[in-house]
Amino acid sequence: MKLTGAQILIKMIKAEGVDTIFGYPGGAVIDIYDALEKQHDLRHILVRHEQGAVHAADAYARANKSVGVALVTSGPGATNTVTGIASAHLDSIPLVVFTGQVPTGLIGNDAFQEVDIVGITRPCTKHNYLVKNVDKLASTIKEAFHLAKSGRPGPVLIDLPKDIVGTPVEFIEPKEVSLKSYKPNYKPNKKQLSKVVDLIKQAERPVIFAGGGVILSQASEEVTRLAKTADIPVTASLMGLGAFPGSDPLWLGMLGMHGTYRANMSIGHCDLMIAAGVRFDDRVTGNIEKFAPSAKIVQIDIDPTSIHKNIEVQCPIVGDCKTALAGILQLMKTKSSENPESYDFKGNRKKWLDQIQEWKDTTPLKYEQGSEVIKPQFVIEKLYELTKGEAIITTEVGQNQMWAAQYYHFDKPNHFITSGGLGVMGFGLPAAIGAKAACPDKLVVDVAGDGSIQMNIQELMTAIESKIDVKIVILNNRYLGMVRQWQELFYEKVYSSTSMENAPDFVKLAQAYGAKGLRCTRPGDVESVLSEGLKMDGTVIMEFVVDKEESVYPMVPAGGAITEMLLV
Repeated sequence: MKLTGAQILIKMIKAEGVDTIFGYPGGAVIDIYDALEKQHDLRHILVRHEQGAVHAADAYARANKSVGVALVTSGPGATNTVTGIASAHLDSIPLVVFTGQVPTGLIGNDAFQEVDIVGITRPCTKHNYLVKNVDKLASTIKEAFHLAKSGRPGPVLIDLPKDIVGTPVEFIEPKEVSLKSYKPNYKPNKKQLSKVVDLIKQAERPVIFAGGGVILSQASEEVTRLAKTADIPVTASLMGLGAFPGSDPLWLGMLGMHGTYRANMSIGHCDLMIAAGVRFDDRVTGNIEKFAPSAKIVQIDIDPTSIHKNIEVQCPIVGDCKTALAGILQLMKTKSSENPESYDFKGNRKKWLDQIQEWKDTTPLKYEQGSEVIKPQFVIEKLYELTKGEAIITTEVGQNQMWAAQYYHFDKPNHFITSGGLGVMGFGLPAAIGAKAACPDKLVVDVAGDGSIQMNIQELMTAIESKIDVKIVILNNRYLGMVRQWQELFYEKVYSSTSMENAPDFVKLAQAYGAKGLRCTRPGDVESVLSEGLKMDGTVIMEFVVDKEESVYPMVPAGGAITEMLLV
């Protein structure tokens, strides 16, 4: 059976279980779009900017626990994807991005809309390909999906010259992927797991630190069982929120630069840290010389290059988080049944848990709620109450992101979708569209700032046209708030280029796109406006005019230890 390259691409995508593509057409991929139009069981969502396509595919992958797919044209279409690809790369999100390219005979000739997207994206993809032979297209696509979702997940790019997708060839079903140089290690060393069991037994002040790898490996249940089996409190990175129930008494809150007092202090005083699926980035560790100074550290990660990369650990475990944690739980069960007197894993945790409760009671997350000005934290608290914690929350980046992380309590994984490693302003709206496309029965809310929402505001039209109903909560403080906060604290309140007083009327802007718009200016109206907006059909912008100079606390200044927090 002869198929064109475009038809092969669609056939292979469907074979991988993909049902949705986010994209934007152009001359180099016109054959693919022609083939897409002639079949009906693969949904294409037309975005308004190629960056939005990749962010939407990213969120779709997270919400759907699958591989996200984006399709764009050559030249500027391809280069517009780079920010989205880099974000997915740093957050280890499985994507396959298809880019158009000029015909093979023109590559290297500075042809119209030609760029070396393979060279450009080499540092920010797990792997990438330039397909030069249509006979290899099917096997390349199969290999790309395998790489994207296996081991440490990540984005893979396939560059498709126009003549390749237009050429017919005899289609041969590709064989199963087997790469000699790529063999991710899923099974951890059993001796190392046994060491962890003994360390848990000996520890007086243990902490579990869960990262995004726990959510990616679907190991939240194992983390929760381990915590409850051994009375171990749990903290998480920004990417790990939802890995452990936020309403559980053992939950410490988020760790790091804007982490809770009790989480940061627990890391500063623990004698054992079980770090699962984390890479110990600088926003989590603060001054690495003062990070967990008294702790023996266990690090579980499927990527061997992440272990010892930033923090020296005493018990490294290379393997899948879910497999490793399940192995630890099984060993704990075996050892405690064989020798119950010697293996009391809960031990005497009372003193440690009492200390944590004291930190929680004396220094909780707090803010001063006024009667005249809306506090952004109050908006997030009310959003949590009204949604009962069941919504999928996407965010932009900045203060809005941190307040969402602090005050919306995530009980389930895959319900907090944010750009963690790269910190992309403009992520939240297209991400909300991707998450809603993946989970149409879920309420999806983008928590945004007035600055960041304008980065990809054009994707409102994507939501309207595709009938993907998302809710957008804008915390409008008329500033680039996080930069302004640093200027206030460290630059003598010289607010250079951070004022956003000149902004659109977001209610009218929503209406111009065909969405609905609501505005709230008084604390007493916050709950009613949220309630009204969340119940409305269709896409809704809810703008809350909040305190201009409210800051995110706690805060660890640059270079400080995470126990050295500014609390007010």
